Amino acid sequence: MTIPALFVAHGSPTLAVEDNAYTRFLTRLGSRLPRPRGIVVFSAHWDCPDQSIGVDDQHTAMHDYYGFPDDMYQLTYDPPGDQELSEEIMAMFKQQNLFVRPVQGRGLDHGAWVILRHLYPEGDIPVIPLSVDSRRSPQEQYNIGRMISALRDQDILIIGSGGLVHNLRLLRETDEPEAWAVAFDDWIGEQLTVWNLRHLFLYDKKAPHAREAVPSYAREHIAPLFYAMGTADNNGNAVKLYQEYAHGSLSLNCWVFGAEPDFGLED
Repeated sequence: MTIPALFVAHGSPTLAVEDNAYTRFLTRLGSRLPRPRGIVVFSAHWDCPDQSIGVDDQHTAMHDYYGFPDDMYQLTYDPPGDQELSEEIMAMFKQQNLFVRPVQGRGLDHGAWVILRHLYPEGDIPVIPLSVDSRRSPQEQYNIGRMISALRDQDILIIGSGGLVHNLRLLRETDEPEAWAVAFDDWIGEQLTVWNLRHLFLYDKKAPHAREAVPSYAREHIAPLFYAMGTADNNGNAVKLYQEYAHGSLSLNCWVFGAEPDFGLED
């Protein structure tokens, strides 16, 4: 059975230590997915014009955030890498004439390890981190994901980690979701459900409140959606597994792409 791909919102770095409905969902999701042979993560927090790939034998958690309590800088998540899988991914990219840059010693940014800490808390599954390029068009991002779609037939879980609504300047101290954030998420969801690539690739022009939901300084957070979708191009289906909001507009959602009808991830 082909393993599906995921888009997972990573929210705030404090998600790593929170015990709430969303983190419990992530833990439950990890237990319900077939155990993957390896995990590939396109993270919003590795935004680079060159397609880059982490090739370390052992990763360490980066504390790439500031202004948080001291214990946030003591957290660890140190899964292994996989040289053979890294080389296979680089070969896939090169076969499609995409330049790829191997990187050693970077570690895992919090966009990757914060969600993995809940999905696979043991940290014993090899992880391959991949960069995104927010300056590329959504179609280009999708096409890069499609280059490695065959990995899903090899028990490799591919995750895009970001956020559909991610405007830190508009966060509020409220439990009630902002209407504009819901409208944007709902529009994206409608297009995903019917796999309307034409509209999705033009979300910045067609979606309501796109400017508020995806400000120019945070476009890297929606980019992982298109990379993850591209890896499920041959299936062309999307199912929402989770949706809620933090601070009024920080979208916490999870979508699964390319799941077979009997996969059984929905509650």
